[in-house]
Amino acid sequence: MSTEPHLIDPALITWDEVIPGGAYWSRIIKRGTTLRLAAPEGSRGVAVLCYNADNAIERYNAADTAKIQFNAFLKKGMLFYSDMGRVLFSITEDTCGLHDTLGGCSNLVTNAKYRAGDPTGSGKGDPTANGEGDYKNSRDNFLLALTKRNLGKKDIMPNLNLFTRIAVAPDGNLSWAEKTAQPGDFIDLRAEMNVLMVLSNCPHPLDPSPTYEAKPIRAIVWNTPASTADDPIRTSNPEAVRGFQNTDAYLGQLV
Repeated sequence: MSTEPHLIDPALITWDEVIPGGAYWSRIIKRGTTLRLAAPEGSRGVAVLCYNADNAIERYNAADTAKIQFNAFLKKGMLFYSDMGRVLFSITEDTCGLHDTLGGCSNLVTNAKYRAGDPTGSGKGDPTANGEGDYKNSRDNFLLALTKRNLGKKDIMPNLNLFTRIAVAPDGNLSWAEKTAQPGDFIDLRAEMNVLMVLSNCPHPLDPSPTYEAKPIRAIVWNTPASTADDPIRTSNPEAVRGFQNTDAYLGQLV
């Protein structure tokens, strides 16, 4: 086992894949494993949905994740909460600290700025374009990924945006904060139950850049011990304790 905290023992890795810019990806991240999402070239945003892989009726809840933790911007030591008050993922490591629960996902309308910046309007030669003049967006990517999992439009809920920060004005308006992942940044997500992760590697919808800058993302899954009763994330605050108690009770019912 490596003594370097950010290095992963190759013997523990079960999956290692590069997700191209503009692409979607889905995978079941099993309890007892951790998913590292890394931005080797930096990132302008990665949109994420999460579901209980054993019962997809339960899924990530953006409002509860922000409300319970008194913070709309996630970082190391924080949790992804489901709409049933249980814990999907714990953030066990994070070099970026820029993860937005409020901004939503890109779509054809928000991507119009890229067509305006393309003199031909075709995206010709660009692998992030769909060949019809429209650059790939997270709304369509989510639909494509969910269809392959026997889910659909009704299952798209407010998503999480990794690797980007937005600003919230006193009147509630959201704006781009010009804070994004730098080359080499990553986040480690420890699965606290079996989680279906759906990911769209498209820029954040509030990114003002007229250039479509979707960089590749690396996804690594490796075996890690399940959290113990004295785990510092489990015991970090009363809300976390309750979330894990709810999760443990649910997992006990499945045994």
